[in-house]
Order: sequence, then structure tokens, then C-alpha cells
Amino acid sequence: MPKGYFLSAHRSPANPEKRQAYLELAGPAMIKAGGQTLASTNIVDAHENGAAEQTVLVEFESFEKAKAAYNSDDYQAALKALDGGADRDIRIFEGK
Repeated sequence: MPKGYFLSAHRSPANPEKRQAYLELAGPAMIKAGGQTLASTNIVDAHENGAAEQTVLVEFESFEKAKAAYNSDDYQAALKALDGGADRDIRIFEGK
């Protein structure tokens, strides 16, 4: 079965206080949903329309599990804590 992935690519630096509140909830929410963080860094060589900002890649057993993690109550609480404190491009996609 193909894996599922959650990609978060920031467009600009996040509000530090809101980001910290988000991180305290988001990491455990992703782990609880079966996610494994493959990469989390701000060392980025961006091209075309990309931005060299914080980027996170989380792997799940399937595309459906990745979508379920994003929509979970735990992750939605993390988004509420972030409260607009970050401009991000979020993509959930199926791997091979």
C-alpha cells in the first residue's frame, strides 16, 4: 500500500509564541495518528516559487491516515493554538 505524507512549507517565519503553542500539540497529535517525522528543518534550498523557510515532512502508513491525522481533533487543537501565526503551504499526498 502506498504511504501517505504531510508536508508543511512555511512562506515566512512564524510568530514564535504561537509556533511554540502549536508545536506542543502538533507533534504529539501526529505521533498519536501514526505519523513519523522524516524531516523538520529551516535549511532549505528553495527554487521556482519556493521559500527557504521551515519545512516539515511526516510519513504515514497511507494517504487516508495522513488525511485523518490532519482532520483529527488533536491536530485541529494545534491549529487553533497556532491561530494564524504562520503562513504555510500544507500538502497531504500519496507516495509510491
